[in-house]
Amino acid sequence: MKMIVGLGNIGPQYDGTRHNTGFSVVDDFAEENNITLSTIKMNAKVGSGMINGEKVILVEPTTFMNESGRAVRPLMDFYKLDIEDLIVVYDDMDLPVGKIRLRSHGSAGGHNGIKSLIAHLQTDKFYRIKVGTDHPKQQSVVDYVLGKFTTEQKPHFDEAKVQANKALLDWVDAVDFNKLENTYN
Repeated sequence: MKMIVGLGNIGPQYDGTRHNTGFSVVDDFAEENNITLSTIKMNAKVGSGMINGEKVILVEPTTFMNESGRAVRPLMDFYKLDIEDLIVVYDDMDLPVGKIRLRSHGSAGGHNGIKSLIAHLQTDKFYRIKVGTDHPKQQSVVDYVLGKFTTEQKPHFDEAKVQANKALLDWVDAVDFNKLENTYN
């Protein structure tokens, strides 16, 4: 059993924003694999299904971003999952739009959702897919991440989502994570 977590903020005012990149990737992955996130369980929208013989649980926390760990840790415990069975998808301002980067561990790098996960999971050794949103040029970080992709950025973001979903499918298929890093980074 594997768990894929997309990070974002709940509420229609955040739909389509850069900070909801994790939700957007997981939504596309769910659609491509006929999984519906319709159950509310332990502060998260949850859906599950079988993909190539592997049970996969998709999660979108219903907490705000900076409390994501409050949703993920209880679900990990409930499903009795090891940390190697978890992958988290989220936005990264240090990557250009259209780029993804896989990591097996590391600091939060200033991302409040990852800070919360590290605190609640009590480790920084969990798989991640960072999806580039680029860094703001002339506006505040908060306004930028809570803004939507520009017309120029949108096709690059859509391509990054395709790549992230390919990486997720390979991960579900038990491709070695080091190999995934070499393939997608």
